[in-house]
Amino acid sequence: MHVRKPPDFIEPAAGRTELTSGRGPSHPLRSLGAVDNPPRRLTFRSPMERLRLVPLDDTVVFPSMTVTLPVDVGNDDRVFLVPRHAGDYAPVGVVAEVVDRVRLPGGGRALVLSGLHRGVAGAARNDPAGHLVVEVEAKPDETPPRSRTAELEREYRAVVLEILELRGDDGRVAAFLRSITEPGALADTSGYSPDLSFAQKVELLETLGVVERLELALRLQRERLAELQVRKRIRDDAESGAQKQQRDYILRRQLDSIRKELGEDETSVADEYRKKIADAGMPDAVRKQAERELGRLERMGESSPESSMIRSYLDWLLAVPWAKRSEERLDPVHAREVLDADHAGLDDVKQRIVEYLAVRKLRAERGVPDDRRSGAILTLIGPPGTGKTSIGESIARATGRKFVRMSLGGVRDEAEIRGHRRTYIGALPGRLVRALCDAGTMNPVIMLDEVDKVGADWRGDPSSALLEVLDPAQNHAFRDHYLDVELDLSHVLFIATANVADTIPGPLVDRMEVIRFDGYTVEEKLAIARGFLWPRQVERNGLRPDEVSIDDAVVRTVITEYTREAGVRQLERELGRLLRKTATRIAAGAATAPVAIDPAVAHEALGRPKFFQESAERTAVPGVATGLAVTPTGGDVLFVEAAAMAGGDGLVLTGQLGDVMKESARIALTWVRSHAADLGIDERAFRRRQFHVHVPAGAIPKDGPSAGVTMVTALASLLTGRAVKHNVGMTGEVTLRGRVLPIGGVKQKVLAAHAAGLTDVILPERNRGDLDEVPAEVQQAMRFHLVSSVDEALSLALETGEKALAA
Repeated sequence: MHVRKPPDFIEPAAGRTELTSGRGPSHPLRSLGAVDNPPRRLTFRSPMERLRLVPLDDTVVFPSMTVTLPVDVGNDDRVFLVPRHAGDYAPVGVVAEVVDRVRLPGGGRALVLSGLHRGVAGAARNDPAGHLVVEVEAKPDETPPRSRTAELEREYRAVVLEILELRGDDGRVAAFLRSITEPGALADTSGYSPDLSFAQKVELLETLGVVERLELALRLQRERLAELQVRKRIRDDAESGAQKQQRDYILRRQLDSIRKELGEDETSVADEYRKKIADAGMPDAVRKQAERELGRLERMGESSPESSMIRSYLDWLLAVPWAKRSEERLDPVHAREVLDADHAGLDDVKQRIVEYLAVRKLRAERGVPDDRRSGAILTLIGPPGTGKTSIGESIARATGRKFVRMSLGGVRDEAEIRGHRRTYIGALPGRLVRALCDAGTMNPVIMLDEVDKVGADWRGDPSSALLEVLDPAQNHAFRDHYLDVELDLSHVLFIATANVADTIPGPLVDRMEVIRFDGYTVEEKLAIARGFLWPRQVERNGLRPDEVSIDDAVVRTVITEYTREAGVRQLERELGRLLRKTATRIAAGAATAPVAIDPAVAHEALGRPKFFQESAERTAVPGVATGLAVTPTGGDVLFVEAAAMAGGDGLVLTGQLGDVMKESARIALTWVRSHAADLGIDERAFRRRQFHVHVPAGAIPKDGPSAGVTMVTALASLLTGRAVKHNVGMTGEVTLRGRVLPIGGVKQKVLAAHAAGLTDVILPERNRGDLDEVPAEVQQAMRFHLVSSVDEALSLALETGEKALAA
């Protein structure tokens, strides 16, 4: 604290001194005696009242307060009360009136003082009796306009009332607060607060403006309220925790007493576990482990913190269906009927399931014991929407087994597969153990969905944990980290699904029997739409089968003009959209059932076509060839465009091509240039010319060697001036000597060419055997040209007539 100088000054009379903080060169108030030869100071021009100064050490008195002080002021009726701290006086005090004089036990005297108003200290001097007298400028509160203080008063009262509620006020203090009507006096009530510090109270006393004082008091009380609320939360949390512990202890003691009365004490709990272990049909090693843990539980008792962990472990150990098996139906004919009824196409996976059941049937009929190292682990790899996940349920139904699905997409923690060790808080078995518990048998069908999307980070690599699970030579002795006993997974039929095989680790793929889903033909999509998608969407949209009908031709239109996919998900969305429009018309009374959907209605409901057969338009000019590619969503048609321009020698490649595809483009240009004479191209066409090869859909990364034939054809077409036939698609890797090497994904590429309206496909000769996988209706609708060299491919792909590029 310090003393501020008054704003207006006059020369003081002789013998007077100014009230200061004592920190300057002169220190007149350190000693309260008379002052000789005082320095010249200034005092207020306005009239002042001379009052005896009564210092209050570390105490602040506000106007309207009544205090009793053990002091003697003689016959004075009024005094000036000033807060003091460490010898420093506050510049503002309170003018107080002597209400009563009392005599204390022992002969002492005391005064009962009542604060009147604030005052600002001026010059000070010692009176003839040696008492310190100061000149005080009265500062009574000036009542401001009601509009400036009304909101502050309401908020201040609300905050203080909430504080009193937290303090447990009996209502008297609240009534006192409500009785105060003056805003200045209302702000001064903060001086009663025991939570405000001496400095805060002095700051409040020194604030002379009523509005500013009320704002300061409101801010201080808000801080106090926030502190009290935090204290209350901490106290409540501590009390609730202690009450919960006490309640749990009492309930536990009562439970012990009830168990003893019922004869269900710790001994009976152990006997119950022992009976369950005997009835669980565990293998000998597992049973010994369970009995060992049960012995630990008996020795330590229920009061031990570790007892709950042991009981949880025993509960999980007993939850595993050690001796339970689903009764399989080993009927290959029935299984094929079930699979055909649920899914159209997918002959490869259906045939493999039938073979699996046939082998098991023969082994069972001939008494051949089960081979624990001959489990079936199938991996279905194909584009989305081809029925990989849904066929797992059909396989379980066809074999009479339980079905459990485990989604592995985004799993990054190895413990998700193997479980956590029991040393961790909240440890659980892995997903495989929980899947067996959910199935209730040891021979379910477990689908490992999206196995190609398993991640890896600092917590481990789940795909490495799957190496043991999906290895028929090891999974008969799988060990979960939590249970820490061997589980026989050789009877489980594992079916994994993936979109691409590239992201699956090589050692894991090596343990799988891969079956590829290459997508559906138009006829297969039509059959699926008729048998599955249309009835399901009719029901979902609140319609009856007899209220709406659609022709096969309209469904084909939807397939070819509104979808371009290997699966049928988009087809189902479009059919659902078509039925929603129809249901809206029927509900609104715009149409009456039955409604027949024709091509006009379909186009009106679905809008303009989304896909076009544009190969004829795109290849109408020389330099554009139609290639075939495989994407994660199935086969697709891509166009390779070539152009030449005057300038320096070089090759420009665009379209987000990978390194392998860039090398194919360089090989293609080298081959065409080296065989220019054979193709009828003037050698001068390559001089001072720059060639540009572009593969459209530049936002999509592309890579692979199978576009080599297409790039050679595009460059040859550009330089010879002969356009590529619009109905021809091609694929194949090209060597520098012009050989055409085999490629993969033949079935998917052929299906994409068929869906795009192409009738001729150029394939490598060594892919002849892959044509057996192409559906018969597609083989009948298309012509396949198997070539061994680029010369053969060009003779088939280019139109007749020569218009060589001029030099």
